[in-house]
Amino acid sequence: MSDARTPAQIEADIISRREQLAVVLDEIGVRVHPKTIIGDARAKAAQTVDRTAGRAFVAVNRSVSEVKAQFVAEDGSPRLERVIPAALLVVGVVGLLTVSKRRRT
Repeated sequence: MSDARTPAQIEADIISRREQLAVVLDEIGVRVHPKTIIGDARAKAAQTVDRTAGRAFVAVNRSVSEVKAQFVAEDGSPRLERVIPAALLVVGVVGLLTVSKRRRT
């Protein structure tokens, strides 16, 4: 078996390589185009914001669920032994703020 190629085979290989190179250069041109770079940066930023917002939502949802579990029983009824003291505390704080504001004016 000889490795000798004919001029036609060599020319066909050269044409094939040129076509492959043209495709690669077109791909590089698209990748380095400013619009492509800006679009990629925007997509990455949006993905980061979505991920951060998702994590924040999960954390807030977990906290709300934990607080709700303190004041509401599993059957949905309020836990009066916890609701009443919390309500009294809120009323007391609002009352103190109101009194202190009236004294300032």
